[in-house]
Amino acid sequence: MARSKPSSSHRKYDENLAKLKARVSKIKADAVDGEAQESPLEQPELPGLIPDALRLAAAAAAAAEASAEDAGDMESPDKPGGRRKPRKRLARDVDEVQGDFFVPSVYDLSTKDARLSMDVAIFRLSKRDLRANTTARIELADGFVEIKSGPLGMASVWDFDVVLMAISYLTRAANEWRAGRGEKPGRVFRPHISEILRFAKRSVGGRQYEEIESVVERLRTTSVESVRTIRQRGGRTQRVSEAESFITRYKIISDEASGKVATVEIEVASWIYEAAFNTDVLTVHPSYFLIESGLGRFLYRLARKAAGRTVATYGFRTIYERSLSTSTFKEFSRMLRALIEADQLPEYSLSEEDGEEGPVLRMTYRAGLEGKEEDPALPMEGGEGG
Repeated sequence: MARSKPSSSHRKYDENLAKLKARVSKIKADAVDGEAQESPLEQPELPGLIPDALRLAAAAAAAAEASAEDAGDMESPDKPGGRRKPRKRLARDVDEVQGDFFVPSVYDLSTKDARLSMDVAIFRLSKRDLRANTTARIELADGFVEIKSGPLGMASVWDFDVVLMAISYLTRAANEWRAGRGEKPGRVFRPHISEILRFAKRSVGGRQYEEIESVVERLRTTSVESVRTIRQRGGRTQRVSEAESFITRYKIISDEASGKVATVEIEVASWIYEAAFNTDVLTVHPSYFLIESGLGRFLYRLARKAAGRTVATYGFRTIYERSLSTSTFKEFSRMLRALIEADQLPEYSLSEEDGEEGPVLRMTYRAGLEGKEEDPALPMEGGEGG
């Protein structure tokens, strides 16, 4: 079958993303050589997806400079040499001392997400509607997921960036431990506030420093309960109910005079720790953090899990029910069609199809659609989600 030619919008997307990556690489190289200087930055045009590429490049420059300053204080890991490759060690191997895991340079780190929760919105997708002290339920084929919020509101998909950062660094630390190049990481995560902002592609400074306390408090007070029915041998069934928040505790150190936050200490929940440590994770595209729409972020996570590097379909109604949306189905469908028309999600192309029970969203991996080299890190499986 002949492959379709890449559209002009797809080519523009690839060209500008390549420019941005090249610029960041140059900034990193200059910083390492001790010659990083401020200079005008060219802002690529990726309409709707990267409106603040200049801000991203500026943040990358600051990160590179900080990384270069710390280079002399960092100890290089020992190479494994001829050592026999150890067996894969899991989070349940608790006989070894666990240490806190810290934040190295933000460069060359693949963002990871917990596979288990990527096809449901376990957080709100709206910036305006805080949904304080509320309960929302998502019905599933074998049970349900219930999300309960605290007085500051329900954790949002943007708050979840902090969790993604913890998952990503924990996954790397766990891999280093398995290779014999470090101690076993524990659940405590101590990033600098500027590292959080750079990781999530946000500007450094301003109100972001002031808002981090509200972010971690919402992550601590939003609980996710999963109730599933499991069929046992002999026809008997068991009801399994589990509930936990995103983080179990936090500590923030800030300057009393200026109020600016210096360090955040976070203890991730056990379900997140186990998913990351046991590599039940999927790699997330760097441009995920530049998706402004909460629904757009949810659709990317859904496509990443369901489609992999092939195709997956989900009914509009199923997506609506799993999104925790408080809009009417008609308004939700309008917003969904706007994202389909824009078709600017990283890695995946969106289209609408007719289904037996209503409209269906088709999510197609772009590399397969355009005949590009496929990413070997992506799973092959795709399918239907309802």
